[in-house]
Order: sequence, then C-alpha cells, then structure tokens
Amino acid sequence: MIQDILRVIETQVYRQVFRDRLNYLRFGAKAPLSAMAIYPRPRDIVDIYDHVAAKRPLRRHKSGLVLGGDWDTFRRDLAEDTKLKSCYMRWVNGADWQETPIWQSMLNQIARGKTPDKCCTAEDVLARFSRLDEIFEETKARGRMLAPCEVPGAYYRRAHGATYVHIARDGSCLRSGGGAHRFAIAHVLDLPEMPAQLGVIHLEALENGDLERLRISKMAPSECLCAK
Repeated sequence: MIQDILRVIETQVYRQVFRDRLNYLRFGAKAPLSAMAIYPRPRDIVDIYDHVAAKRPLRRHKSGLVLGGDWDTFRRDLAEDTKLKSCYMRWVNGADWQETPIWQSMLNQIARGKTPDKCCTAEDVLARFSRLDEIFEETKARGRMLAPCEVPGAYYRRAHGATYVHIARDGSCLRSGGGAHRFAIAHVLDLPEMPAQLGVIHLEALENGDLERLRISKMAPSECLCAK
C-alpha cells in the first residue's frame, strides 16, 4: 500500500487526473487519457523524439498532454539507437551481450557511479540481459507483447511503464524515453502491434483522428484495463 502511494506521488498522478478532466471538457469523448494504452506497429516507428534538440523534455508525467507547435519536428533516426542496435546484434546475429555497444555503455556508466537500469555491477548487467533473453523467447512463443496490466504481481495505472510513445502531427509515432528494450523485442520480432504508453499528442493528430486509430488493439485481451 505504501509503495503504491509513493508511486502515485512519484508519477504525479494527481496532475494527470486533472489533465484528464480538462481534456474531457475540451475534446469530449475523443480526449486522450494520461497513461492510456495505444497500439502502434513497432516497425512503423522510425524516429525518436529528440528532447535535447527541442530543449523540451516530455517525460511520462506529461502523458496525455495535447500540445501544438513544432516540438514533433525534433527527431533522431531510430536506426542510430544503441539499444536497438545491440538487440539486433544479440537476437538476430547471435552476438554475446559482451560484444554489443550497450554492454560497454552500461559498464562505463557504472564506473562513473551511475546505476543504469538499477545495475551496480557487471554481474547485475549480465543478469538483466539474461532476463531480457528470457522475455524475448517468451514473447516470440506467445506472438505478442504483454501489456503492463498483464504482468503478474505488478501494479500499474493503465499502461504506465510501457514503451513511451508520442504522436506527431502527421500521425506518426515517436519513441521517447522508457521501454527501449521492450520496444526492441517487438521490433526484432516484427510484431503487428505492441502496447505503448501514450505520451504527448500533437493537436493536429488528435483532430485528425489518429488517436482513435492507435487506441484500438486487435491482440490485447478484452479484459485488459490498460486503456480504461
């Protein structure tokens, strides 16, 4: 219970609930919800939102925000992403994790006193990557990615914690921070869709009906509560 309360405070749920109410008053039934699930096809996502160039971080607590302007024009090519490259090296080309750029990157961060993905040692990194191998094989066998609300013993509000994705004015999805390895699994397996957490949506995309297109899943269980 205390852990759930702390998570609510950390993720600024109170602000998100207020934003949901404002969105409903402004946009009615088509209003986006904070932390709601959307279901893009992974390989349709070709860019990452470049918050550094935009000088505008749009982190998870901004989920469900409707925003006009040119923020969505700041992009980086997804093909340059170190984590995605490393996952292809591992799961497509059969490389050891120690041969991938993400391995050395994480060790360098640990050497600087950081804890990437809560890893403090090389052993922690190897254990994490071994678990990713397991998730990859489980997802491959299942044929779809689990939504956060389907993870046993985990508590998430809607789709909070899934791969974080913004919707640009042209309806394209931009991957943002969070869920990079889950995205890589879905991308490598070329899944027809994956559960993602809605980030910021451009006003033009909302008006064009792109959210309605992306909020419908053909694969998620009917009882899944991520979008509600």
